[in-house]
This record gives sequence, structure tokens and C-alpha cells, in this order.
Amino acid sequence: MNDQNQTRKAPVSKRRGRGCLIWLGASLASLLGLMLVGYIFESVAEAADAKAYPPPGEMVDVGGYRLHINCTGTGSPTVIIDAGLGDWSTGWGFVQPEVAKTTRVCTYDRAGWAWSEAGPLPRDATQFAKELHTLLKNANVPGPYIMVGHSLGGLTVRVFVHDYASEVVGVVLIDSMTPQQFTQSPTDVQPRLNTQSRPFNPLVALGHLGIVRLLAKPPGILPDAPPNPEAYYALGVRPQNIQALMDDSQGMPAAGAQASTVQTFGDVPLIVLTAKLNDIPGWQEWQTELLKLSSNSQQLFAENSGHNIEFDEPDAAVTAILQMVDLVRQTLK
Repeated sequence: MNDQNQTRKAPVSKRRGRGCLIWLGASLASLLGLMLVGYIFESVAEAADAKAYPPPGEMVDVGGYRLHINCTGTGSPTVIIDAGLGDWSTGWGFVQPEVAKTTRVCTYDRAGWAWSEAGPLPRDATQFAKELHTLLKNANVPGPYIMVGHSLGGLTVRVFVHDYASEVVGVVLIDSMTPQQFTQSPTDVQPRLNTQSRPFNPLVALGHLGIVRLLAKPPGILPDAPPNPEAYYALGVRPQNIQALMDDSQGMPAAGAQASTVQTFGDVPLIVLTAKLNDIPGWQEWQTELLKLSSNSQQLFAENSGHNIEFDEPDAAVTAILQMVDLVRQTLK
């Protein structure tokens, strides 16, 4: 009797096993199909965005990859604006036109951001400064320069001023990051400086499948609406931008350590513009510490602004930059 029961159960068990395999196969095929649809959707969307939002400036080769730089206005000294983490040239659209009424001003996109092509690892202040200097040279942007750095861009500017001191006549740090935010020393971060590979990142993968584009907030409800928000949104949701965010974030401890080795600008004029509403613990004290970088420094405040002064209170950024332009022009007379 038991043998008969076992004989009857065996075909049922096999049928169930085949059913599970069929279900798994169908599920996998559906998933792969959805992934393919998402990949095609993202590719088509990126191609459409490229046509709708061409680079406003020029694409310049800096050694096997191209960076985007946008220069407007005329006059000397030339103002160079280095944006913060997660931002690029477009974000300075409220500031750049006003500065351009007085002198030449350039914004650019770090490698991987907005219109710029991806660059080599590591992504830290030393690499950024080197790339920016090469960009200015290859784009035939003459000095002398007033270097303006916001947030992460402040660390790059700090290294740039040290490495290319003869070309810099003024510095404006706009709510700049400071080395005090990071606890690692140059020795501690040295192994990371040699990293030349990008590990798999699920957020980037989701970007390639169009999921980030679908889930991101549309430009009409962005908390801090930048100029030309549709272009800003289209550029920001691309997988390339997501990867650049990961790369730059990973390089921040190294950038802080590199900036910490630059203790002085000498007597190069320095304006520190601080966001009064930035309530990160220690931030206001760190901003005051920046004044020690130059024997000719002063601090200004964006009274009604959080960290992103270029969005919250662009007039404060314009005022600080133009004040430095006037100061440098008087000195150069």
C-alpha cells in the first residue's frame, strides 16, 4: 500500500517542480523585459535632453576627456566660479549674468557633472584643481583670476591658489567647506588616493534603468528652484551625474586633507561669505577660521540664506564677488 502511495505522489511532486521552474522562468523573463524597457526609456530620454538642452558654453579637451566651461562678459580680472557638491554651472545662473555686467566670469562643470565627460579617479581637490587649470589653459581663458569656491569648491580653490599662486589675485569663499569637517589626515587617506576603480552602485544601476528619472521630483516642485529648472532636472537625474556624486563624495575626506596642507594665501585678498542660516554645528566657527588664510581678509554674511547662497540669496554672492573685483582693480592700478 505504501509503495502505491509513493508511486502516485512522485508524478505530482515532479509536476509541482516543473511548475515552479516555469514560474521562475516567466518571472525572470518579465524582469529582464522590464529592465530592457527601462534601459531603452532612459537612453531615449537622455538623447532627447541632449537635443533640448545643449551646452551653453564650450567643450574643451583636458587630456582625453572634455569639460564644459561657460564664460560670459568682458574685462579683467576673470572670475572663476567652482560649484559645490551636487551642483554645476547651471546653478549659478542667477549670479553669473550680474557679474558679467562688470567683468569676465566663467562657470564650469567638474568631470562627470552636467555636460562634462567623466574623468579619472580619484576625485579630490588636487585632481579638481589640476583639471580646472588645464581647462582654463586649453580654453584660452586668460588670468589673472579671482577664484570663487562654494562648499566643496572651496577646497578645490584652496589647493588651486597654492598650486598656481602667480595666476590668482583674489579669492572669494562662499560658505566653503573646511578641513575641520574631516578627521582624517593626509596619511590616513593615502590608500584611497590610489583607488582607480568604481565599485558597483545600485543607485547608478537604477539610473541606467530610468527609475531615478521616474522617481525624482519634477522641476516644478524642487525646494530651491534653480534658473532653467527643466535643464537642471534633466541633467541631474542621469546616471552619469549620480556616479559623479558618488565619486566626489568618496573623495571628500582626501580633499579636506589636501586643503588642510594649505595654511596661507599670503596677502592675496580674501572674502569669506557665510550663510547666516547655516546651522550645522561648528560651521560658523569654521567660517571664521578661514579668515586666517590671508593677512588681507574680511567676512561678509548672507543674512537670509542657508548653505546654497546662489539660490537663496544670489545678490549676496554677486555683491561679494564684485567687491573683490573692485578691490583687485584698485590694487592693480
